[in-house]
Order: sequence, then C-alpha cells, then structure tokens
Amino acid sequence: MSLKNVRLEVMQHLEKDVQSLIEKYLIPVEKIWQPTDFLPDSTKDTFFEDVKEIRELSKELPYDFWVVLVGDMITEEALPSYESWLMDVEGVDQVERNGWSTWLRHWTGEENRHGDVLNKYLYLSGRVNMREIEKTTQYLINDGFDIGTGRDPYKNFVYTSFQELATYVSHNRVAKIAKQKGNKQLAKMCKIISGDEMRHHHAYSEFVERIFAVDPSQMMMAFHDMMKRKIAMPAHFLRESGESIGTAFEEFSNTAQRIGVYTSNDYVDILQKLIDRWEIGNMTGLSEEAEKARDYLMKLPPRMYRLSERIKIPENSFQFKWVDPA
Repeated sequence: MSLKNVRLEVMQHLEKDVQSLIEKYLIPVEKIWQPTDFLPDSTKDTFFEDVKEIRELSKELPYDFWVVLVGDMITEEALPSYESWLMDVEGVDQVERNGWSTWLRHWTGEENRHGDVLNKYLYLSGRVNMREIEKTTQYLINDGFDIGTGRDPYKNFVYTSFQELATYVSHNRVAKIAKQKGNKQLAKMCKIISGDEMRHHHAYSEFVERIFAVDPSQMMMAFHDMMKRKIAMPAHFLRESGESIGTAFEEFSNTAQRIGVYTSNDYVDILQKLIDRWEIGNMTGLSEEAEKARDYLMKLPPRMYRLSERIKIPENSFQFKWVDPA
C-alpha cells in the first residue's frame, strides 16, 4: 500500500473520535468570548471616553511593541489561507462534511476572532497606519505560503502542533509587556488569545499522539522531515506595500526577538516540548529508517541551542510603514 493510501486509512480510522475531540478542545459559540467583550461598546454614551482611554494608554507602549502586535494581527487575519490549506489535506473532505472538515471549520471559527479583535483594537489605538496594514494583510493572503507539508496530514499536524504553541508564546509575552506598561485591558485580551492557542496546541498534539499509536514509523519520519527543513512561520511571505515577497518578515522577526516576544531559543524550546510530549526517546516498534530519524530528533535541540547563541539581532528598529514612529 502506498504512503498516501496508508495516511488516508489512518485519517479515516481516527475520524471516529474527532467529535469527542471537538467537545474536549473547542468551546461552543454561545459560551466562548467574542471580540466585543474587549472593546468599547459603540451603543453606550461612554464610547468616546473609552476610545480616548485606549488612545492614551497606547502612548505608553513602545514602537517595537506595536510592530509585533501588528505582525501578530496580520498573521491571524490571513486565516482564509490557512483554512483552505488544511481543507486540502489527505483525509479531510471539504465537499462532504466529515469529522475532520467539521473540526477545521470549528477551529477556524475560534481562530477568526483573534484577528478580528486585534484589528479593531489597532484601529482604535491611533498608533498605526491601518491602510498599510490592510495592504500587507491582503498581500499575505494573495501570496499564500509554502510550509513544506504538501497534503500530508502527518506533516501538517506536526506543523500545527508547533505553530499553535509558538503563537501562544508570542501572544502571552505581548500580554505581559502590556500589563507591565499599565494596559490591563490589552493584556487581558492578548492573554485570552494565548489561552485559545494553547488549547489548539494540545488538540493538534493529541492528533499526532494518536497517529504515533497506529503508524509510529511514518509519523516519526514526518516529524523528522519537518524539523530537518525547519518550521516556517505562517507569515514568512510578509511584505509591505511596494516591496517583494518576504522582505518584511526578517525585520518583523528581529523586532520580536529584540523585545523577547519570540526568540530563536523559543523555537528550540518548542521542539523540545514536542519531543517530550510525544515521548520520542521511548518510542518502540520503529523501522530502521525511523530509528535514525528518532536519533536525529533527540540530538537536534542541543545543536540548535548552540546555534541560537550565535545569532546577533540588530539593535536599531526597522522603520515599518505600519507604525507611527512617534
């Protein structure tokens, strides 16, 4: 049987449990928070005072903070690209409703709120150029992205397990900075977004655990292949208006690293957490090729930590079109 057919069979085997996983990891619409819970109520007489307060508090937050918040928001706003990519994965039937497509639609519904609330907050803050941000968002959706997973569900679930934990780290750190600067409402908003991301991380990680239980060698090979090529961030094609694809991403990454929101060490920490979570070191019943893949994975974090120590981040902030430098 071909690898493609084996993966399809495994996905169909696991599909019977997806509904229970939806109930375990996702929150019903009527119970979950909505963007307006964190924004001024436009129907109330206090609306303009509340907006004024947001604008005043925004003045206390530094330039690099706004660059990172904008980059996070744009990444979340490009969600249509992510859903269309995952809907094309082997075993996910986007025409007929099945367990996997239901999961993706419900997951997308939760994720959609993140870009929505951040977009509105940035608009009200008075610190950013929304038209430039909107152009970047449209470019990112237009350009799409290539993360090296193809239609392989094993690789895609490794990617989402990693990426959801990375977004948790980023939003959680942004929340801490906002709190330190006295912006409690923004801190609370980013904190609750990070909580969503952690739930989603646990869900995708459990998908991988379940695949390891029935197809350990090929799941190990998929994990190895993804980490060997490195996990590309969803926004790695990020660009500003008038620039070529990907030109803004490096500077955005430098900014995030400079203020400690997401660093090269965080990348390695996440890899180690996945290795520990999936008990890679204790995995048995592997093929010879998968054994070699496991050995590679176990040795990878120490090697990457050594490399990350050599990375030098520019001290000076790059001037983005998105953010008012004042």
